[in-house]
Amino acid sequence: MSTENLLTRVLKSVFFEKATGKAGRYIKNSSRLFQLLKDVLTKSKSLRGEGMDGVRDRLNLLVRMLRAYATGQYRTIPWKSLTRVAAVLLYFISPIDVLPDIIPVVGLTDDVALIMWLFSAISDDLEAFRQWDKTQNTIQIEG
Repeated sequence: MSTENLLTRVLKSVFFEKATGKAGRYIKNSSRLFQLLKDVLTKSKSLRGEGMDGVRDRLNLLVRMLRAYATGQYRTIPWKSLTRVAAVLLYFISPIDVLPDIIPVVGLTDDVALIMWLFSAISDDLEAFRQWDKTQNTIQIEG
């Protein structure tokens, strides 16, 4: 199955639909959002192999962006992007989805395909956050 076909199946699946339905509730509740981010970081450790370092790095960027949003430090991300991120992360941490995670190697394929789609879908928002994050780190280091 091609990555494009897999992605189409994931985006139309009941599993992603459920994650999308929960996304707004997570964004509006900081404690739920922080728990989601913790779960994402834990599961991201299972992403191993060729090319996965870059995926984990970008997942870490997403986590930092949502953490900054939840703490009120960064609020310039559009609602549509926020809900997409939360839905994808909820799908990612769910062990039961289009390709269940218990299937060795193949089980994370749908998760990675969805994450890669997300990186592309919100690339401008991620870059804006990355630039903002750099200025914050500079300020914290200098201050």
